[in-house]
Amino acid sequence: MSEPWYEQSFQEDYLLVYKHRNLQNAQVEVRAMSDWLKLPAGATVMDLCCGSGRHSFILQRLGYHVTGVDLSETLLQVAKAGDPDQQIRWIRADMRQVPLEEQFDAVFNMFTSFGYFDTDAENQQVLHEMCRLLKIGGQFVIDFLNPNYIMNHLVPHSIRREDQVTIEEHRHIENGFVVKRIDIHVPHESTRTYREQVKLYGFNEFKSMFKRAGLELRSAFGNYDGSPYDETRSPRLILVGARKEELR
Repeated sequence: MSEPWYEQSFQEDYLLVYKHRNLQNAQVEVRAMSDWLKLPAGATVMDLCCGSGRHSFILQRLGYHVTGVDLSETLLQVAKAGDPDQQIRWIRADMRQVPLEEQFDAVFNMFTSFGYFDTDAENQQVLHEMCRLLKIGGQFVIDFLNPNYIMNHLVPHSIRREDQVTIEEHRHIENGFVVKRIDIHVPHESTRTYREQVKLYGFNEFKSMFKRAGLELRSAFGNYDGSPYDETRSPRLILVGARKEELR
């Protein structure tokens, strides 16, 4: 069997495709969310699916003790290179099963890093794992896309250039997933192609999934400016909540 798409895609070319997502973007996003949570200095936080660490670095600068978790060894190596003093703990793991017994004051899941798996049961398991990793009353943030906005504003095809590289992206909706095919064209080289897919979970589906996982939804925002979530107009679905006392 071939590797899952997320093992193929989150390699060196991913850093090129998402080069425009930089630390400045991350600073705006993380500062807004930390204000919503009102975490005290020294709080323990996990950046679940941390990638190359851009959100983790901002969390650490805000005074939190940060653990970054990601499956991609390539992206983690980039993160570690940006952390020469080892101020952040980096762990390679699948988000469905993180090899830690300790619990955290908060878990952040940023930049649409949910809904990667083929089955609802696997995606549900991620929420169970987030609940397990949180202290009682510990808070979570899931920074997700807004399915209705995506379906109404989907750009089927786009092309852009990064230096001598042409990045061509094709997008469509398929079986409840938003699917992106990325073709990377480099002069005098064969085209490199990747696939990404995210399950389009809506607000009510998340609420049901949270209940099954022992999580409580407290707020929903439609963008990083703190605007309320609107099913039609909001570009994002940012969910903020906490672990209940009882685990299901």
